Amino acid sequence: ILPGITRGSVMTLAHDLGYTVREEMIPREFLYIADELFFVGTAVEITPIRSVDRIVVGAGGRGPVTEALQEAFFGILRGELPDRHHWLTFVYPDGAGA
Repeated sequence: ILPGITRGSVMTLAHDLGYTVREEMIPREFLYIADELFFVGTAVEITPIRSVDRIVVGAGGRGPVTEALQEAFFGILRGELPDRHHWLTFVYPDGAGA
């Protein structure tokens, strides 16, 4: 598990939403029986995983936890939700107002 800004932000949002976050090694087979899985990172942001080794995960699409985290994450990024963690910095065009 690599540390990262997006990963840390999603873990913080998960706590905010009342989810328990644990980091531990699990057997690969546990992925096959998961209700839902998602990738987190700078490039993928929060992306649901539909299958592992051609085995469908959960219902084969975005689950409720992934949806809640995406809505919180993108809501903050778009300015639709308050940035309670002060992650965003307003950038003034051409230095105006700085």
